[in-house]
Amino acid sequence: MNNPAKPLLARIVYWAPPLALALAALLAQALGSLEALRLERGLWLEQPWRLITGQFMHLGWTHLAMNLAGLTVIWLILARFLTAWQWWLTVLVCGAGVNLGLLAFSPSIHWYVGLSGILHGLLAAGALAGLKRQPTLALLLLGLIAKLAWEQFTGQDPGTAQLIGGAVIVDAHVYGAAAGVIVGGYLLLRRMLSAA
Repeated sequence: MNNPAKPLLARIVYWAPPLALALAALLAQALGSLEALRLERGLWLEQPWRLITGQFMHLGWTHLAMNLAGLTVIWLILARFLTAWQWWLTVLVCGAGVNLGLLAFSPSIHWYVGLSGILHGLLAAGALAGLKRQPTLALLLLGLIAKLAWEQFTGQDPGTAQLIGGAVIVDAHVYGAAAGVIVGGYLLLRRMLSAA
């Protein structure tokens, strides 16, 4: 006999990672104070929660909406290439990569908010992990590399900065993508070795 609860549960599990990220970001935006929760260079040791909350805070509702739109697009294109636990692992590694990168290698950046660093990591990890099953994802990776290179050479896009109400921290995109490459590369290698 067919259990109708199974497909519903499978859909809930499938959508849990992006929905949980979106809910956390929406709650942080609605209830939080930017200054109290952002990742801040001089305060993260005394207030370590900023390592997490800084990723969920945004400069405003437009900034949040843009990041959630990006999350949705990434999920729709790449969700099938990673399991739920692999997505969670990727979120954690990319969040840590953004924090570590900004704090260790970008001393001129005093504070940071937003999901964009993690989003670049999710994009890199999902595309790499799915490369064996869908080789055309190489084009997505090339596009990501081109975007990151463009940002590093030209700086932030003034239109985007004006739209979100503050600076676009392009270094966070690089650090998130680098962490995503590590996770996605590991998962791709594991798949290739298990198929051999």
